[in-house]
Amino acid sequence: MRLTDKRVVVTGGAGFIGSHLVDALATKCGELVVLDDLSVGKLSNIAHHTSKRNFEFVRADVCDLESLKTVFQPGDVVFHLAVECLRVALFDPMRVHRVNATGSLNVCIAAHENGVERLIYVSSSEVYGTAETAPMDETHPLRPTTTNGADKAAGELTSLAFWRTYGFPVIVVRPFNAYGPREHVDGPSGEVIPRFVDRAMSGQRPIIFGDGTQTRDFTWVVDTARGILEAAQCDELIGQEVNIARGEEVSINDIARLVIDATGQSNMEPEYRPAREGDVVRHLAGTRKSRELFGFEATVSIEQGINNYVRWVKATADATVRALALSWDAEVTDSMRPAQAT
Repeated sequence: MRLTDKRVVVTGGAGFIGSHLVDALATKCGELVVLDDLSVGKLSNIAHHTSKRNFEFVRADVCDLESLKTVFQPGDVVFHLAVECLRVALFDPMRVHRVNATGSLNVCIAAHENGVERLIYVSSSEVYGTAETAPMDETHPLRPTTTNGADKAAGELTSLAFWRTYGFPVIVVRPFNAYGPREHVDGPSGEVIPRFVDRAMSGQRPIIFGDGTQTRDFTWVVDTARGILEAAQCDELIGQEVNIARGEEVSINDIARLVIDATGQSNMEPEYRPAREGDVVRHLAGTRKSRELFGFEATVSIEQGINNYVRWVKATADATVRALALSWDAEVTDSMRPAQAT
């Protein structure tokens, strides 16, 4: 299936991965609708699309079934990315369950009842838990270590149940540790690479929880978005799951060193703190299925990606400073103008 002339809806489209998927979709489909409640996502992430004729933003919550029914239309293609993040599950698991599990059920009900043509459920590598065998292909057991991962797995099973029961076309995509521009730095949504970069650029030591030997399969977010888009168009994937990842194992210790080098803090050493609850020990994605079915390859190495991200952070900070300076200059100029005669 090709998305040309299709109406495409992206739930969570103002979020980190969601906004990059919206970027990838912008020239590929006929009409693009972003649905987001802005609890985590930001309008600034999609502001560059809002003036386009084929773009629409709808502020709505996936926990509101009736709202979804008013947005989804017959023939739509729906990408479901709306999610509550992993760390929130440690202090408010009911909230995470409501969004990740019940919200996903709502999406399935509304999509099926409204005649949506295809649903792409964007899951997470967290459904696997710690690797029991590596690389972790799509047959790896689902043994999540957090309720967040359990709720994402529930969303997968619910989506696929709609395929098995009703023949409703569903594809499940499992991204591994996306990183890059627009990723969250602060609060429970904050992730390791932006936090390391933020601290190092401020002259503070990156904080590692545990001994740093735990590994992840980090994937540049533009590669992740492209992989989700390509998976969505693969007819052979209907009723199946697929990993989207670089397929490279990197330790948190190595990430800290790469960030320290990229930020020019060569004499800095990380700070170690006790391990956090629910952290997986090892992740390494099996990528054979995505390569063989639709030729997906993540092209950006972790070294290149971290350098790219640091440059983006610096450019964003410089742009903010310039904007504030221009605003200040305008204010000062206005205050120096002579009063108009009355």
